[in-house]
Amino acid sequence: MLIEIKVPVLAESVPDATLLEWNKNLGDFVERGESLIDLETDKVTLEITAPETGVLKEILKNVGDLVLENDILAILETEGSRSKTEVQSTQASMADNVKLGPAARKLAEENNVQLSEIQARGSKGRITKADILDHINKTPNHNEKEDFSVAASVEVRPTSQNASRKEERVPMTRLRKKTSERLLIAQQENALLSTFNEVNMRPVMNMRTQFKDEFEKRHGVKLGFMSFFVKAVVEALKKFPIINAAVDGDDVIYHGYFDIGVAVGSERGLVVPVLRDVENMSLSEIERRIRDFGERARDGKLTIDELTGGTFTISNGGVYGSLLSTPIINTPQSAILGMHKIQERPVVDKGVIVIQPMMYLALTYDHRIIDGRDAVQYLDTIRRTLEEPERLLLAI
Repeated sequence: MLIEIKVPVLAESVPDATLLEWNKNLGDFVERGESLIDLETDKVTLEITAPETGVLKEILKNVGDLVLENDILAILETEGSRSKTEVQSTQASMADNVKLGPAARKLAEENNVQLSEIQARGSKGRITKADILDHINKTPNHNEKEDFSVAASVEVRPTSQNASRKEERVPMTRLRKKTSERLLIAQQENALLSTFNEVNMRPVMNMRTQFKDEFEKRHGVKLGFMSFFVKAVVEALKKFPIINAAVDGDDVIYHGYFDIGVAVGSERGLVVPVLRDVENMSLSEIERRIRDFGERARDGKLTIDELTGGTFTISNGGVYGSLLSTPIINTPQSAILGMHKIQERPVVDKGVIVIQPMMYLALTYDHRIIDGRDAVQYLDTIRRTLEEPERLLLAI
């Protein structure tokens, strides 16, 4: 029986996708549920798996091709339509192919690379094209001819003064290009302004230290700082609904719900999964969802729906050591909160200089609809809530 492998239904905001990588070769035997293809959209990587056990009979789309919903990518011949001998023969050859895609295999063959020498860093232990490129560039025995045959999409140029000084030209990923476009649009179409404040993290840190073991035992998840920030953000948004609003032409859309995007770093770039209806979530639910987002972002398993929407965004540059920055809003949202590194600094408390763990906060906002007064008061409300976390329990 022949089965068509098609592009799945994409979100309304995602019209097409790019074929990122084939995880199987023509003629490979595949098990039901095994990864066949990776598709890249503007928001996320989609993994296409085999609907049945069989053999990959035809490959109709190549790496780099632009594909639409319901486009046929490949033809799978199920196991029942082949003789047992044919299937066993295919299985015997599978061991050499299962961890190497067609593009990576071709590159390895062109450069006489021994696959046993490659450190696989792809998902599920697959050797990727980048792994082979990294190996070639680090191997001193590869001559100039081999270096120039690496790939049509990558340009490697030694300088005339020193052959070991090389430059690589690598195309942007689709996600990176889309991110670049959105950042430019945000700067060009919005009147961006930033305001700053600082928060004493001692009260939250003391509460976390006191209850973290009991919290983890009870809820099965660690108590971090982000859940406090998410809750503080929502309480402040309730008092200043304009921060949670968006511009649509000549109208302002006020959202009666709180969908908070949390920026998460991954190997492919920054993604912003959305916590929906946060006002109804507990601290443990927030921590659990954020942990899940982080794990699936690293594995490329976030769905398009999880990366779509949001009324406000939180970005934590502090995990990378940033002391202060001005984040750019995630359009069509009107504001974004930037968290930063916690650093001990001398501060004056009731006339006495003491050392406290301080964090700078930054709020970037669209000045077209948000006045400076509202922005400053909103950020100060977040500060007061974090310095007096009891307010979260009292909703004041």
